[in-house]
Amino acid sequence: KRPEIFTFCRALKEEKFAARRAILPVLQAEEDERFVKEWKKYLEYEAEVMKDVPGWKVGENVYNSGRWMPPATGELRPEVW
Repeated sequence: KRPEIFTFCRALKEEKFAARRAILPVLQAEEDERFVKEWKKYLEYEAEVMKDVPGWKVGENVYNSGRWMPPATGELRPEVW
């Protein structure tokens, strides 16, 4: 039979993981909100820079793959701001 301390430690680990699983949707929502704000700033910047280019459509995918790929983690073009 296992000593009680091991059972207690396992219960603490389970509680910690349950808390992490519970808070994950909130963290994801915060990240999504941050992403949308940064993306809007980026599109405004793109519109300003490319305003004199005929036929340029702001926000349009230049690769024409048909798939949306999320940007890499971290800031969107931090050198822009």
